[in-house]
Amino acid sequence: RDTAEARRAAQHERLKLPVLPTTTIGSFPQTVAVRTARAEHRAGRITDAEYTARIREEIARTVRAQEELGLDVLVHGEAERNDMVQYFAEALDGFATTRHGWVQSYGSRCTRPSILFGDVSRPAPITVDWTSYAASLTERPVKGMLTGPVTILAWSFVRDDAPAAEVADQVALALRDEITDLEAAGTAVIQVDEPALRELLPLREADRPAYLDWSVGSFRLATGGAATDTQIHTHLCYSEFETVLDAIDGLDADVTTLEASRSGSGIVDGLAAADFPRDVGPGVWDIHSPRVPTFDEVAQRVRHAAHAIGAERVWVNPDCGLKTRGWKETEAALDRLVAAAVTVRGELAREGDDAARAVPAAPAGAVVGAPKR
Repeated sequence: RDTAEARRAAQHERLKLPVLPTTTIGSFPQTVAVRTARAEHRAGRITDAEYTARIREEIARTVRAQEELGLDVLVHGEAERNDMVQYFAEALDGFATTRHGWVQSYGSRCTRPSILFGDVSRPAPITVDWTSYAASLTERPVKGMLTGPVTILAWSFVRDDAPAAEVADQVALALRDEITDLEAAGTAVIQVDEPALRELLPLREADRPAYLDWSVGSFRLATGGAATDTQIHTHLCYSEFETVLDAIDGLDADVTTLEASRSGSGIVDGLAAADFPRDVGPGVWDIHSPRVPTFDEVAQRVRHAAHAIGAERVWVNPDCGLKTRGWKETEAALDRLVAAAVTVRGELAREGDDAARAVPAAPAGAVVGAPKR
């Protein structure tokens, strides 16, 4: 890909986002109706057309809610996805999935790991239709949402007759094709999630360089064909980020979103101290709790990140996806998230010359202030 500076300029020109742009991580609440539709479709009780209509209805609801809340970069909500790895495994050659192969993930959460048994390839586009439908409902950018190659390997049972690096590259090439198709459909922002990047880090320090080399390489293989004005995001879950900060930088994503709200100011301060060069979205709302944060809590987190890192490089987003949350708490929290971003934008604008020295002016065409509600 082109240099980070060239990409930043091209993406600002294409997207024309405000300072402190707001977005979510991908998934929205999966209601009983959504889960029922998937179960009935899997059991053959509703047709493909009926299933598509139900999922489209949920996507439309999700897009409409985000527009009303005033978010800047939208998502389609992932109503069609049962699991962020299994969904892709079901669509890729070389994987098998189970109906009853449940294992405990954490607490009461269980998952059915996919089985990677052969060479991986993508017989057809996976996410393009859903993403394109969501984009047809709004003038705002809609993110394409993919799970990264390292996470797909980490959360699957993987063949042991081929090197992990080779298998990861096969998955990466399938994702690269998906990114190409998303771009051809007009998608300007594409997120490739790698929440398991830190999870697979070997315990022995001597083994870490080799792992980081192939894991970072597979991500870049997946995303390296994206156009200069296509903005690539990635998302990482809670971990000791400082141990892999160089690797995160090496991913060469344009925007990196991180779970951060439960760390106090630790993650933000660490990114600032390391002079992390990428745009970042340190989470400002702990989605693992049903508690809705107060406006003041969210605003203070946004304010701290803007001053510590630089507002021109900060995104405002929740910690993680919203799949396990309810609609009522989701809308209440996102309303405060957007209001906090708008408030801090106004504060920065009023700070005048002092802020100008620390916060470069928004790119030409950017909008500073509240999105239309």
